[in-house]
Amino acid sequence: MSGSAGTIAVFKDQRIAAYGFGDEHPFGPDRHDVFHAALDRCGLGDRVTLVKGEVATRSELQAFHTPEYIERVVERCRTGQGFLDGGDTPARAGLDRAAAAVVGAAITAMDGVIGGEAKRAFVPIAGLHHAGRDHAAGFCIYNDCGVVIELLRSRHGIRRVAYIDIDAHHGDGVFYAFEQDPDLLFADIHQDGRTLYPGTGHAAETGQGAGEGTKLNIPLAPGAGDAAFFSAWEQVEAYLEAASPEFILLQCGADSLAGDPITQLEYTAAAHGHAAARLSALADRYCAGRLLAVGGGGYNRHNLAEAWTAVVKAFVAS
Repeated sequence: MSGSAGTIAVFKDQRIAAYGFGDEHPFGPDRHDVFHAALDRCGLGDRVTLVKGEVATRSELQAFHTPEYIERVVERCRTGQGFLDGGDTPARAGLDRAAAAVVGAAITAMDGVIGGEAKRAFVPIAGLHHAGRDHAAGFCIYNDCGVVIELLRSRHGIRRVAYIDIDAHHGDGVFYAFEQDPDLLFADIHQDGRTLYPGTGHAAETGQGAGEGTKLNIPLAPGAGDAAFFSAWEQVEAYLEAASPEFILLQCGADSLAGDPITQLEYTAAAHGHAAARLSALADRYCAGRLLAVGGGGYNRHNLAEAWTAVVKAFVAS
């Protein structure tokens, strides 16, 4: 990735656009192009650097995932039959390659931010936060967030990583993988798991073992809007101020906006813009500006365009 210290890198690549489950599926392959069309319409396309990532190698995928799971994904996607989990995540021909491209884009973004080639970066088709180390879940095959966290440590020597998640669904694949890790700072505002998949992320879940007390889950009731989000955000910000992270990773799923077909939160895009702006300020204060955002969920196309362009706009203004 080429750029300068002030660059805002936004990823545009048909290899990540290909990550989807068909035109009729909520997670369809059109989501990438819908976002980029909106970015151009609002005049931001000329103010960012468009970037393509690399496809993640097996070794990079194994930073988070087990070799046996990766091989299972490859084999099932070779035939394109059945599911990679209990019934949410179909095995489609070639989808393993698209999933590896999503992870590769997130890795390229991470390396660019760490190396000073970008001030901030945004990868729209990424943030697949439900996948576990050895399983797929909730439309997520490989967990790019988990891979980035592991590679920040092994490749760049960064221990204290702050993972912030504002998707309507709890980021369970990240939470449970690092539940006992005191240096993974986890803050997640989401719809209450008693009313939405995956049923996790209760306020009492604050970490286990050495990680006890280092995690922050803030479930909101169905129908919660911007006022509830801004109130919850104050807790997130206080948590981050006390933690002094070295790198911030934002999963900014747009399915928390009003009108999403599979969730019941009612934010506007102002929530996403606020989170991105405040995290930019915190990144400048504690992390030498190092902030990476990944798109996450969002199944109303207008909403994801609004939310993700609000994130990019906040990055450009910061």
